[in-house]
Amino acid sequence: MTLVIGCGNLLRSDDGVGPLLVRKIWDLGPPPGVRLADGGTAGMDVAFQIGDARELILVDACKTGAAPGTVFEIPGEEVETPPLTAVNLHDFRWDHAIAFGRWLLKDRFPEKVTVVLIEAETLEPGVGLSPAVETAMERVAADLIRRLGGENREG
Repeated sequence: MTLVIGCGNLLRSDDGVGPLLVRKIWDLGPPPGVRLADGGTAGMDVAFQIGDARELILVDACKTGAAPGTVFEIPGEEVETPPLTAVNLHDFRWDHAIAFGRWLLKDRFPEKVTVVLIEAETLEPGVGLSPAVETAMERVAADLIRRLGGENREG
């Protein structure tokens, strides 16, 4: 099974791109063997969603200085945040969730972890995505459906 988790805050404009992407895939129809989860802003919730997924895809907004809507696809191990020292639940993000999940699940941890980051235009309070981020989100959702729909990954 492939698990797609969208992370972010729906009340901070483009930061809501992860949960909105999950909703978009749900509306379009997820391929067989794909589970969707809204990770919101709680990294610990993300860690417990991982379960028995064979593949994990995390989607979130980022702010690197690139053009808004730029999409970065990164192997999970490149952004994982070990070790888990001096971390409290208020600072526990998806990068911590990857490390925690690897520790907790051991050999049940997903074989493949991919992080998809979409460059935000604004993270200011507000609802809805900027046009560039909306376009990128729709493109990523369609791409994930196409990539994951080619085979049944159940099991």
